[in-house]
Amino acid sequence: MTPPDTNALLAKLKSLPPQRLAEVEDFVDFLRSRDDDSRLTTSASAASQASFAEVWDNDDDAEYDHL
Repeated sequence: MTPPDTNALLAKLKSLPPQRLAEVEDFVDFLRSRDDDSRLTTSASAASQASFAEVWDNDDDAEYDHL
């Protein structure tokens, strides 16, 4: 994917009416929020792995590793 031409994007934004700019701003906020949520989920998962390692890695449950 090629990086966007920010000058062209800014020119397009400047040509939009105020109502459409508000929609674009809402969409950008949504995208940022979704990315933040994804990073938070990934971080929480990584942080919990050490806590669960003892529970997950045991001989009694070794059979489930092959499913």
